[in-house]
Amino acid sequence: MDQRPRQPTYRVLPGPEGFLPPAAATMGVMTPDAGQILVEGAPVPVAQGMEIAARRLLAAKNPTIFPGPLVLWHWSDRAAAEAKAVKKLAEAIPAHVIPMADYRPKYPKINPEVEINPNHPNLTIWHNRIDVCVFVGVHCHQSNIALKIIRGGTNCYTIALCTFHGDEEANLTIRDLTASTILQLADTVKRLKTQTATRSKPR
Repeated sequence: MDQRPRQPTYRVLPGPEGFLPPAAATMGVMTPDAGQILVEGAPVPVAQGMEIAARRLLAAKNPTIFPGPLVLWHWSDRAAAEAKAVKKLAEAIPAHVIPMADYRPKYPKINPEVEINPNHPNLTIWHNRIDVCVFVGVHCHQSNIALKIIRGGTNCYTIALCTFHGDEEANLTIRDLTASTILQLADTVKRLKTQTATRSKPR
């Protein structure tokens, strides 16, 4: 029997966590199983995770969606459907949209108003004062390192919508992404907005 003391559970929280934040996977954080959403390193049921994501987006001062090439370019019918769903999500919140059309580093400098740089995503977060961001349609190799840099240097809450198993570097990640999943998040946003408006009406 293992008698070693248990290490405290590592939570993937908004930063700034420091210049070299640990990779979440090395701290024991695993991607969620099918039918789960990972919230701050812990798996929760889909409905609960959707509501947490929606509340974060609605409470944000400057929610921003970063769509990547997998939804920006019409390379398949699935991509086209997801792009339309992303637009509906942005309208439901409402959120700003900063496309990530090209991952190649821009030197000697970038314009953080109009793009996110793979080496310096924190500049775009700082410059636009983004407090909650959504990555969608971003290749795994790009999102993983960018989310880690954002967590290390900013206090932005990150949400990753992933086609595969999710990204443990995000504060909240949704796996097995389809257009229907994105629309489910948009519908959750609309439902919560309606509930809030109903409660705030004078009786």
